[in-house]
Amino acid sequence: MEGLTIENVVASSSIGEELDLWDVHEALEDSEYDPDKFPGLIYKLDEPNTSILLFSSGKMVCTGGVTLEEPQDSVDKVKRLLNENGIETADEVKAEIQNIVASYELNTDLNLNSVAITLGLERVEYEPEQFPGLVYRLQESPVVLLLFGSGRMVCTGGKNEEQLREGVEHIKDELNKAGLLS
Repeated sequence: MEGLTIENVVASSSIGEELDLWDVHEALEDSEYDPDKFPGLIYKLDEPNTSILLFSSGKMVCTGGVTLEEPQDSVDKVKRLLNENGIETADEVKAEIQNIVASYELNTDLNLNSVAITLGLERVEYEPEQFPGLVYRLQESPVVLLLFGSGRMVCTGGKNEEQLREGVEHIKDELNKAGLLS
């Protein structure tokens, strides 16, 4: 969808084996591991520009991707680096997308008080003293939309682009029907 910009893709994976994170820390140059502060190892990749959290259970979380392919590329790279350093992994390591965060520009200012009333208080959270955006939860969809008075929107909760597109189209239709998009 034109104008929908992926900002962050979060995916989970499993390396298939329990890991000694001290061994992994030795194997992955520039990794960060301080079990007193955080139970996982943090490894930042330059290409793709993502971060991997590795846990002793063998579970991994990849964050920071801006394409749907980057999480898989990242876990493949970590798997290869571990294998090259004598740390066994599963034959196939699959990154499963858990959440996509995207932004969308409506190109018009919004009166969030009017939007809150129009969309119905059962699906809207809007407390401008607490947070400057309006939170809109779609029915029968994991997607949550944050709308701002500037017309900027943040879409989160989707596991694929289609869910995000549907969320954006839904809110645009609702706002158009109510005459709130000029």
